[in-house]
Amino acid sequence: MTELTDREADDDGIAEVADVPGGVLVGHDGSACAQEALQWAADLALRAGYPLHVLRAWKMTTAPRPATWEPGYVPPLEDFETAVREQLEAHVASAGLDPALPVTCHVTHGSPARGLIESAARADLLVVGARGRGGFVGLVLGSVSDQCVRHAPCPVVVVRSGTAAGDAAE
Repeated sequence: MTELTDREADDDGIAEVADVPGGVLVGHDGSACAQEALQWAADLALRAGYPLHVLRAWKMTTAPRPATWEPGYVPPLEDFETAVREQLEAHVASAGLDPALPVTCHVTHGSPARGLIESAARADLLVVGARGRGGFVGLVLGSVSDQCVRHAPCPVVVVRSGTAAGDAAE
């Protein structure tokens, strides 16, 4: 399920842009809204016959603590990248997606908006949640989703909380 051919790596070999050769790309930051966007994107991708690509952008300040972390020791960036990928794969697995859907996880080092916009260059659709982990609760649209809507090279869908397929029946 993990994509290892991401392009445009920095000097340490850490991917800054994911190679998404078509299909549906969904941003996932670990929030509940991102999990709803993942489900929405997966349902659409399955119906349309597209592969699903799930991307998490990260920085050292947002990455989970790597297994190699010890007091007084800062692990290499590769260890942080591995920890982010493992956490993303756990979120995707917990979504209970249809096993017939081809899913690829990507992690990129850098800002979420830049990672999503640049990785969407060949995507057919970019899906993002309306609100992520930002600190301004009153906003209707988060800064990452706003940047994606304004600058993405493909169509963008913004999924609001409470709009997942399972919520419609409630």
